[in-house]
Amino acid sequence: MNQAYFVAGTDTGVGKTFISCALLEAARAKGLSTMALKPVAAGCDEIEGQLQNDDAILLRRHMTMELPYAQVNPIALKEPASPHISAALENRTVSAHRMLGICRGALMARPEFALVEGAGGWRVPISPRETMADLAKQLGMKVIVVVSLRLGCLNHALLTVEAIRRDGLKVAGWVANRVEPVPMRFEEENIATLKSAMDAPFIGSVPFVTSEGPESICKHLDLSCLEL
Repeated sequence: MNQAYFVAGTDTGVGKTFISCALLEAARAKGLSTMALKPVAAGCDEIEGQLQNDDAILLRRHMTMELPYAQVNPIALKEPASPHISAALENRTVSAHRMLGICRGALMARPEFALVEGAGGWRVPISPRETMADLAKQLGMKVIVVVSLRLGCLNHALLTVEAIRRDGLKVAGWVANRVEPVPMRFEEENIATLKSAMDAPFIGSVPFVTSEGPESICKHLDLSCLEL
């Protein structure tokens, strides 16, 4: 069964890409073909004459299907800022409709497990009139939410899930990601609160890692709720 999910974070810097790569590795371990897309990325460096983003490079490294960089990350913006600001600095226009067509074109390869990773949080603007949520709505995918375990995560997570559901999409599951070496105070109590309040499948809690790659945390993720 082919499954595709939109990966959203409760904020920027919550580890969406690391968790996406771990999900790709967990799906690979099940023998599935995998693909990941990062339709828009702000904060790119020129590599071999092409603007490239570290997140998109990592996604390419951990998916099984081979795609050219430009198909994984079709809109690469230089300035590390909100996409609508970065695009304006380059006199470029970003639209959900354009990204929708690119994503659908790539997904025609029919990977068994696919991820489309957003930029920033759910309502991050991509243009003066659109946000990342507009792309997710047009794709119509179920959403995997990445929650960073730090002070404020309860509010951020619950507001994000509320917004996703208000936009008519289903939360397929969520991952708790420890983004700092020292656990937050009352970490388990916070996770328990989110499990109860979010009413969504819990994929797993990921510990803080330094040199280890996404492969090392697959054991912390339970993909059974994704029906793979």
